[in-house]
Amino acid sequence: MNLKRTAVAAAVLSAVVLSGCSSTGSEGGSAAASCAPAEGKVDLSFTSWIPGIEEVVDVWNKENPDIQVKVQTGPNGNSGTYQNFFNQLKAGNAPDLGQIEYDALPNFRVQNGLMDLGACDDVMAAKDDFVDWTWGQVSLGESDSVYAVPQDSGPMAMFYRADLFEQNGIAIPTTWAEYKEAAKQVRATGAYITNFSQGDINQFAGFVWQAGGSWFDNDGSDWTVDLTDPASKKVADYWQDLIDEDLVSTVPTWTTEWDNAYNSSAAWTWNSAVWGANSIASGAPDTAGKWAVAKAPQWEAGDSAAGNWGGSSTAVFTGSKHPYEASKFALWLNTSDEALTMLNKSANIYPATKEGLNLPVLKEGVDFYGGQPIYDVFAEASSEVSEDFAWGPTMTQTYNDVSDGFKAAVSGDGTLLDALTKGQSATIDALKAQSIPVKE
Repeated sequence: MNLKRTAVAAAVLSAVVLSGCSSTGSEGGSAAASCAPAEGKVDLSFTSWIPGIEEVVDVWNKENPDIQVKVQTGPNGNSGTYQNFFNQLKAGNAPDLGQIEYDALPNFRVQNGLMDLGACDDVMAAKDDFVDWTWGQVSLGESDSVYAVPQDSGPMAMFYRADLFEQNGIAIPTTWAEYKEAAKQVRATGAYITNFSQGDINQFAGFVWQAGGSWFDNDGSDWTVDLTDPASKKVADYWQDLIDEDLVSTVPTWTTEWDNAYNSSAAWTWNSAVWGANSIASGAPDTAGKWAVAKAPQWEAGDSAAGNWGGSSTAVFTGSKHPYEASKFALWLNTSDEALTMLNKSANIYPATKEGLNLPVLKEGVDFYGGQPIYDVFAEASSEVSEDFAWGPTMTQTYNDVSDGFKAAVSGDGTLLDALTKGQSATIDALKAQSIPVKE
């Protein structure tokens, strides 16, 4: 899968634009033609949902009296902030900068909501500072353009109850085949090896990413949607077997019931992203010191592939009068040791920069995980995430449709593959409804 072609698609799709947006560049994004510094003091506005972001911005403001940033916080993107952004872009009063997850960037791109920072020399010079695949997420594969600055990432690994595996003589699985065998042994104890998420499709997408699949592509003129490619089918069939054999639980995620399953030792592993470390610690406090982290199971013994679940960027919106100053702040926020350390401590933000993976705070042992320096595992995983995974421009709709199908499947109505098939059809219909060229 070629990310360059995905970028070309965004140019082709620029006919779907927001009214009220400022002048566009030749490739459909709002071009920061000169990215020149302004004369005098500049005030910027920035919207984010990161806990503790205000304190980080305060540090910038104290050190940069001529570029002051006013931060506004809100709910996470799909809980309202993205819609606010689109409304503001349409009205011509969007903030200068905003937090946007990688999977949402194509939607803003095709609607001409992002400023192309390719003319900002400092931004382009920072490319090699970031983990390669994260730069692909914000540049959409274009060598001379970039539509946001990578902020964090969510490389995936396996959280597991080290004490329970040891007490029951069960080997830590290193392949997905071993994981299924371990699931049978765990089930014999009355517990489940994990819970299958019927609602958060991002986790499933991470599994597909690890397996080498991708749901979207473009040939330069038309989108291709393929939620049932061989990798997706393999992943769907695998988890369907575990569900059918009652080897995994299927309680709704992010609920008290879900937390209780881990806190009561009813669930023993979670294949999740780096930020999941805090989720387990907060949801299962009675299990402190009993967890560990290992590389994600592989499809073939000896492989080294990881998926990604989550990750955000800092984008400069179309209409900003100060792309130079906005890009300077975005780079500082996402590359400086000071900012990255504060973001990790306040919100477990896992840096997208190569150097950020070596921050002292990420080399320490974590008490909840038995003193293991767990971030070493995620640093290795980050280097094993494929660059060849791209998102489509209607991901919220795609997630919702697939989630509906997954919920039906875990109740015995259809299969996970059926859900992907229906989600693909619904996504194609959604693209057509927005006059976005798509192949069937």
